[in-house]
Amino acid sequence: MTTELTALFDYFEKDKGMSREKVIEAVERALLSAAKKRLGPLRELRVSIDPIKGDMRVFTKPLVVEIVTNKWEQLPVEVAQKLKAGVVPGDEVEIDVTPRDFGRIAAQTAKQAMMQSLRQAEKEMMYDEFKDRAGEIVSGVVRRFEKSDVLIDLGKFEGLMPSKERVQTEDYNIGDRVRAYVVAVENGVRGPEIILSRSHPNFVKRLFESEVTEIADHTVQIRAIAREAGYRTKVAVYSADSKVDPVGACVGLKGARVKNIVRELNNEKVDIIRWSDNPKEFVKEALKPAVIAESKITVDEAHKRVTVRVNEEELSKAIGRRGQNARLTSRLMGWDVQVERDESAHEQFVGKVAREAADMATKLGIAEDIAAKLMEGGLNSIDLLAEVEPADVAGAAGVTEEEGAAIIAKAKEIYEREAAPAQG
Repeated sequence: MTTELTALFDYFEKDKGMSREKVIEAVERALLSAAKKRLGPLRELRVSIDPIKGDMRVFTKPLVVEIVTNKWEQLPVEVAQKLKAGVVPGDEVEIDVTPRDFGRIAAQTAKQAMMQSLRQAEKEMMYDEFKDRAGEIVSGVVRRFEKSDVLIDLGKFEGLMPSKERVQTEDYNIGDRVRAYVVAVENGVRGPEIILSRSHPNFVKRLFESEVTEIADHTVQIRAIAREAGYRTKVAVYSADSKVDPVGACVGLKGARVKNIVRELNNEKVDIIRWSDNPKEFVKEALKPAVIAESKITVDEAHKRVTVRVNEEELSKAIGRRGQNARLTSRLMGWDVQVERDESAHEQFVGKVAREAADMATKLGIAEDIAAKLMEGGLNSIDLLAEVEPADVAGAAGVTEEEGAAIIAKAKEIYEREAAPAQG
């Protein structure tokens, strides 16, 4: 038993990084349970282990009495005086009660309880070491899976990356080395758990802090992050120093800094945006690559709502694939961002067509709805009407060929009249 104990102490001290004192305390607790089973409920029973040699002794401290009424807790005065001179009733005497075969019995009886205590001591040490590391990035190796959760070997300890903290576009294999963000260290019912994440927005923040020195020294600040892990992240940056370009600092020379981050994120798209307190300027930057005129942005500060009107060509860029660009912009600002099609150009075109149709109707002496149909059919000028056939007019305006011929005749008359001064 002595050899087993010293080997156990050495193993947990050297290989597991636990203090020898904690290991001994755990073993003593386990062996005390075995001693009680072997010796009975003796008074103040305790187990003492030599930390160097591994020698193990069991002691009890009975109360000295003249007449014994409880053999487990009391000792006759005449027996006590043989063990320690001068004792009187009421004194306590510590006695070595280690059984001869206790080492063998204890090894068999206490093994399971001992390992359980040691595992608990190890978990407590893990909690003490990691409790202040929440918010850091750690590196480890994928060891196994529990359903869709990933267990990662961090060296002395093991971290858990739950399914919700995984990036759904990433595949993990046993043996892969991965970096992850420590979300929390929880001291739960099953002991401490190190909760890891690769999908958390702060994972990206910590990557920028480690890659961009200006962020690490607070010259550049990350004001906001919005992320859809595996697809796209928007990072808003700001610098109080007018000589520092916050976006350029994050991108790095030839894009080196942001490329390193994108590589770690398995080619997730990262947009770096200049922060602005002006909602119009900020939303204009955040919705890039869409080009938006500031005059097309309406801000409702009371309800924290921004309405952006864009033309047809820029609409798909502003909204993004499955609404991602607009959605991330809304999260980044913390405002409700609504992207709408700009109908003003269309309305202007419709108004122009209506005015031209009314003018044509007046000149030809026909109803406006017939003039509008002619324009829709491509017959949008007096010149064209003067050159077509009655069947063309009838088909476009929904009139008879006789009515079409009359319209053509009127158009020719106007055309000749307007052309005559020019020829003269």
